[in-house]
This record gives sequence, structure tokens and C-alpha cells, in this order.
Amino acid sequence: MKLKVTVNGTVYDVDVEVEEEKKPELGAILIGGSSPYGVTPSAAKAPATSTNALTANLAGTVVKVLVEPGKAVTAGETLLVLEAMKMETEVTAPKDGTVAAVAVAVGDAVQGGQVLLEWEAE
Repeated sequence: MKLKVTVNGTVYDVDVEVEEEKKPELGAILIGGSSPYGVTPSAAKAPATSTNALTANLAGTVVKVLVEPGKAVTAGETLLVLEAMKMETEVTAPKDGTVAAVAVAVGDAVQGGQVLLEWEAE
């Protein structure tokens, strides 16, 4: 690259070699929130493949689990609470049934589509 440089009124033609700098690579980015629950990055777990599983409709952090395996629930009953973007979302039972297993615990980071709990077979 050729440049013209003026020093004390005298103009100089200068050849300059410019080395390209490596661009920095970004790693995992965690954005902390004001939640009292630590956010731990997690790999997205496999989505439910059967009709006996309830999946998360959004990514967030589990702040409350209100059911345990063996509990009978009715449609519309709150099962757990997720926090996303400083807002709490209640996850409710889509149908009457009995909880077979709870796949998450308070403080877990969940991805959209991740299994939250499974129902006993009807």
C-alpha cells in the first residue's frame, strides 16, 4: 500500500505492508439476568417422541415444580413455572392424567421442545 506522509512540510511517498489480523472467534455467550437461579447452559435434549410427554413451549429456567411422579392432575392445573426474560410462565396440564416422571428440577435451563414431564400410559 502506498501512502503520502507529510512531515514538517516535506511530502514523502511511503510503501507500507499491512498484515491482516486474525478475527476473534466468539465462544459461548451467557447473558446474566437478575434471576436468583444460576443459568447453566445445557444442550437441547431430544424432543418428545410420544404423546405421553409434555414439552417446553419456550426456553427458560425452571423456577417451580409443583408436581411429583404419581400425582393425578386435571386439565388446566399448573404443573411448573418457567422464567424467561424476567417473566414467569405457568406450564399447565393439557389433559387429565397422572404424572409418571418429572424430567426437570428447579434451576434447570430448558430449551423449547425439551421434555418437562411424562404422563402414565392411559
